[in-house]
Amino acid sequence: MTAHVYYSGALNCELTHLFSGIRITTDAPPDNQGKGEAFSPTDLCATSLAACMLTTMAIRIRDKGISIEGARADVVKVMAADPRRIGRIEVRLIMPKNNYSEADKKLLEHIAHTCPVALSLHPELEQAVTFEW
Repeated sequence: MTAHVYYSGALNCELTHLFSGIRITTDAPPDNQGKGEAFSPTDLCATSLAACMLTTMAIRIRDKGISIEGARADVVKVMAADPRRIGRIEVRLIMPKNNYSEADKKLLEHIAHTCPVALSLHPELEQAVTFEW
């Protein structure tokens, strides 16, 4: 098993990662009857895309002796209706200053677009990814 999820009431869940014991609380978003006091499940989905991109890039590029330590991402989740779902995820990847070659940049962009989360999301969900070098 990967995790346990416990519904604690008031539109909140407690997620426990079984391997580490780390806990995350979720809340429904304000636009869907929640208080927005924690990540919503759809916030976690959108944010997981960026975390997966950065993690996968770090794994693959370190074999070339390149570190992306200090890289960060800004995430915007845009909801759609009928049915309610994530319609678009905008990820802006801000890379640390480094002397990336054009080949390295192209490789990193490819890795980001083909990370496991990116490939797992529905093809109709728009993934708008930009890099700031």
